[in-house]
Amino acid sequence: MIDINRISGDVIDVALRLHRELGPGLLESVYEMVLAARLSQMGYSVARQRAIDIEFEGLQFPAAFRIDLLVDERLLVEIKSVERLSAVHSKQLLTYLRLTKQPVGLLLNFGGETLKGGIRRLVNDHRSLCASAPLREQIEGSTNV
Repeated sequence: MIDINRISGDVIDVALRLHRELGPGLLESVYEMVLAARLSQMGYSVARQRAIDIEFEGLQFPAAFRIDLLVDERLLVEIKSVERLSAVHSKQLLTYLRLTKQPVGLLLNFGGETLKGGIRRLVNDHRSLCASAPLREQIEGSTNV
């Protein structure tokens, strides 16, 4: 099994190249499609628009939400193409991580002039990172990818 840090690093590397080549401002679906294709070429299993069922108070809700990309069945990737990420975007991905019981997610915003400022890596009690709280956000820029 490939280390989750290596997977997220590969996704970020591909996303950076993709943003440099295509530029900002395209529809999210374009970035999603190209990123998924490139990751698949690299040997990763990639599911696009994976429907997720949820249960609430004994009620079942099929396809309650969709994950943009699920890489190797454990890294969630949420893609945005907005001028600036807001707190609600991180909260959305944290909720997805909690509901799917997945350890790590990437929030990628292709709408900015550069992608570097639009990358957020979020963890859901990912023990190897020694998170002090069950859910926490890590702002990209460190080498701990």
